[in-house]
Amino acid sequence: MTFFKSLILAILATLFLTYVLGTSLLELLNVSVYMGEELIEPIKAISVSALVVVLLVVIALAIVLSVFGSIIFIGLLIVGSVVMVAVGVFWPVLLIAFAIWFATKEKSKPQYR
Repeated sequence: MTFFKSLILAILATLFLTYVLGTSLLELLNVSVYMGEELIEPIKAISVSALVVVLLVVIALAIVLSVFGSIIFIGLLIVGSVVMVAVGVFWPVLLIAFAIWFATKEKSKPQYR
């Protein structure tokens, strides 16, 4: 499963569980939610709070992925630059080592049937 497909399924599961558990909890505890002087029905109260929480989770996920993504990118740049410097410094040694390896490598004999 791809990351975004998993993320969408997790968001839908969160919304469903919040709706089911939230409305039953509001009805069980007999809680009434008011906005101003107007009574908000439990379904709207739970759905609005669930959407706000999901939005905050998605924003936090975007921030975390961008921070860790940039850290990983910087790490790969550092590792790549160290490898390029090592190849640049030791290229004569590597060239001689490859030449010796190719010269001394055993040649396989063709097999006839």
